[in-house]
Amino acid sequence: MDIRTEDETMVGPRRILIAINTSWNIHNFRSGLIRALVAQGYEVVAAAPRDDYSERLAETGCRYVSLPMDNKGTSPLNDLLLTLRFWRLLHEEKPDIFLGYTIKPNIYGSIAARVHRIPAINNIAGLGVAFGGVNWLNRLVKKLYRIGLGSASKVFFQNDDDRRLFIDEKIVRPDVTALLPGSGIDLARFCPTETADRSTGADFTFLLVARLLWDKGIAEYVEAARLVRSRIPDARFQILGFLDVESRGVVPRDTMNAWIAEGIIEYLGVTDDVRPPLSGADCVVLPSYYREGTPRSLLEAAAMGRPIITTNWVGCRDVVDDGINGYLCRPRDASDLAAKMLAMAELDDQARTTMGRAGRAKMEREFDESIVVSRYLEAIQKILGRDNALHRLPSPIAPAADG
Repeated sequence: MDIRTEDETMVGPRRILIAINTSWNIHNFRSGLIRALVAQGYEVVAAAPRDDYSERLAETGCRYVSLPMDNKGTSPLNDLLLTLRFWRLLHEEKPDIFLGYTIKPNIYGSIAARVHRIPAINNIAGLGVAFGGVNWLNRLVKKLYRIGLGSASKVFFQNDDDRRLFIDEKIVRPDVTALLPGSGIDLARFCPTETADRSTGADFTFLLVARLLWDKGIAEYVEAARLVRSRIPDARFQILGFLDVESRGVVPRDTMNAWIAEGIIEYLGVTDDVRPPLSGADCVVLPSYYREGTPRSLLEAAAMGRPIITTNWVGCRDVVDDGINGYLCRPRDASDLAAKMLAMAELDDQARTTMGRAGRAKMEREFDESIVVSRYLEAIQKILGRDNALHRLPSPIAPAADG
């Protein structure tokens, strides 16, 4: 049994607390890391809002703790309450290290960790719309990040564009930053599969996998589909992803229904296993101009040997060597996207197979999940070794009711 007294004397495994904005995110993107930590003898606590995936987290060997969170809201009161929830959670759990992912855990969880003198490792998996312009939200988010990450032991970034931005804006110190190859990809789970033989007359199929936000290039994909159809009438255009989510900038269901009625889009809904839809696609497309980290859907597609079309934009371009394992197109340009989609469809089967193999090889070289896991383990071991004798004093700040 783990015994933690007031003077921080500990008997039992070291405790790692992971906080993310959804249990779905933990289950789909961090299960490999959690299993590796458990295998190394760490006790892992996963904190996130309760959803359909919360109970499944036990499969990874971690212990789940419900943490209510207003993910998309900007209410100062709600964010203060969230900070207090983090304070209370860390006070009760007394983790040795806090791992933060997504914007609110990275900011408010790290602030609470700083008060408790708990070392924090943060992961910046893309910056989204908050860094898309110069406005009050952009300025506020930068200030909050400076506070939250001000004492971080390590801050991982998924692309160098984001890392340079945080350094240039003096949000983080250069010496605590490092790069990760996205969230990594499980190469044993995502394996190459055969595509349909075009000589049999099968329809060429494009697939977009993403949260259905306009900034993911959904409108450009639909408009490009119309342009491609004028040249290749039997081409198919599929979309897989969440509808009806509470988020700014989402594609309304009525709009999706209109595209379906037009006959231009096949909406595949959502799935716990993206591999069958990827296997059925000839090319995976993500025309995003969202500030991605490294898009997971592109990593999964490349690992399964699918050629890719994506934008020459932050995060996205890191996955594609233009003309080798796919094509890069201009952001917000449906005509250029359509041109690249036509070029892909007009390649012969062997050329597309060669592209797919190049993508798989790139995943093996650069994006293997084991790379991510090993870098986390190294950072954790370094912190625990350095701070082994650290005496974390109780905070003088008392918790308040969180309503």
